[in-house]
Amino acid sequence: MKILLEGLHIKHYVQDRLLLNINRLKIYQNDRIGLVGKNGNGKTTLLHILYKKIVPEEGIVKQFSHCELIPQLKLIESTKSGGEVTRNYIRQALDKNPELLLADEPTTNLDNDYIEKLEQDLKNWHGAFIIVSHDRAFLDNLCTTIWEIDEGRITEYKGNYSNYVEQKELERHREELEYEKYEKEKKRLEKAINIKEQKAQRATKKPKNLSSSESRIKGTKPYFAGKQKKLRKTIKSLETRLEKLESVEKRNELPPLKMDLVNLESVKNRTIIRGEDVSGTIEGRVLWKAKSFSIRGGDKMAIIGSNGTGKTTFIKKIVHGNHGISLSPSVKIGYFSQKIDTLELDKSILENVQSSSQQNETLIRTILARMHFFRDDVYKPINVLSGGERVKVALTKVFLSEVNTLVLDEPTNFLDMEAIEAFESLLKEYNGSIIFVSHDRKFIEKVATRIMTIDNKEIKIFDGTYEQFKQAEKPTRNIKEDKKLLLETKITEVLSRLSIEPSEELEQEFQNLINEKRNLDK
Repeated sequence: MKILLEGLHIKHYVQDRLLLNINRLKIYQNDRIGLVGKNGNGKTTLLHILYKKIVPEEGIVKQFSHCELIPQLKLIESTKSGGEVTRNYIRQALDKNPELLLADEPTTNLDNDYIEKLEQDLKNWHGAFIIVSHDRAFLDNLCTTIWEIDEGRITEYKGNYSNYVEQKELERHREELEYEKYEKEKKRLEKAINIKEQKAQRATKKPKNLSSSESRIKGTKPYFAGKQKKLRKTIKSLETRLEKLESVEKRNELPPLKMDLVNLESVKNRTIIRGEDVSGTIEGRVLWKAKSFSIRGGDKMAIIGSNGTGKTTFIKKIVHGNHGISLSPSVKIGYFSQKIDTLELDKSILENVQSSSQQNETLIRTILARMHFFRDDVYKPINVLSGGERVKVALTKVFLSEVNTLVLDEPTNFLDMEAIEAFESLLKEYNGSIIFVSHDRKFIEKVATRIMTIDNKEIKIFDGTYEQFKQAEKPTRNIKEDKKLLLETKITEVLSRLSIEPSEELEQEFQNLINEKRNLDK
């Protein structure tokens, strides 16, 4: 199989920290790789090194093919939305038809419809890619290999993201068994040393059943001294085994969430937010027509829709209690927006969270640990944190504020997988109400109990999970979409056969299918 890129003995530092330490990596034709790891572990830096935008301090990169990069930080144009800018970058990269595509967060600011379109394009695309993305569904649908960066090194896992999670879970289970085995052997050796130590101490004393005349018999003292020496030798041997016993660290166990929410009993299962003929307009443009709705205490409602449909405008109306919106007096709203302006940069993580929370320090530190700020991490000032870490602190601060209703605008943007899954678990255990905007399908699937859609200037509310919502949507798909999906499946199949056994007949069949798809698109 053709090799497209090779990296050898790559080392790269950030100040005095070794960020990347990769002995060898190879990318072959048709590789479909998802690159994952915590924020700050070097995913973007690695893509830039492979693209030769950054020269590593040690090692070399050999490119054997045409390579294109979709960068994470995209130049924003004042006349275009974030989604339009991202689509332009994607289009420009794919139009160059590279053999290897390096894509850094390509789904940022894209709505679900375009993400699904991009998925289909990349499925049918004849080339290799490495994708950095926090969108787990995107990685699931496209990748056949996952590379995990941790402490500078890459570990390869076969399969998509879900397969990677399963393999990590097996590793975690093996580590737990190793820890149990280590603890058991450690306790056994410590017990054996204690027993021998007690015997050695008794060996120096005259036995109770030995008379004074018997104890004076020649050879009695040397016998007990020899016995004690033998026991001391055994103890020394056991202590050596204990010292050589390979230490196994216990994994951090995250305690369950138990927090008291303000006015919880007053809002539970009751209508807490009511909208009467609420319409949305911006600069004279209609976003959605007048709609009445209600939100109950305990609802976890996801708001979804294409870019520019007014999702953020809708939640701002709720936060500000605009005309037509009425809130229960018991409702206390905590709002998270993309502007992280609630943090005081010179204060610590703990001080920032405590400033708006009445929860005790033990619970605050428990939640911070759930978000992977362990022990002395909580004393770090905000100004030394990465962008993703600051988002985690801002989310934790809102979560622990004196509120019972969370309103979140794209909370998973700029978070790594570990942080997303941690926050996801907190929201699932949260007893209050949640209203959130997100394009992260897995996140919506895990958290939401109701779905609001804004589409074609209409607001609709579905009572049920995202999975149930998608199932309910299926019968409405038109015949054209079904035919298009079938054609795309056939194109993928023919492309696969062409790459293995090229022939004129297959090439002709491929061209016919492409023409048929183009006609259908028109």
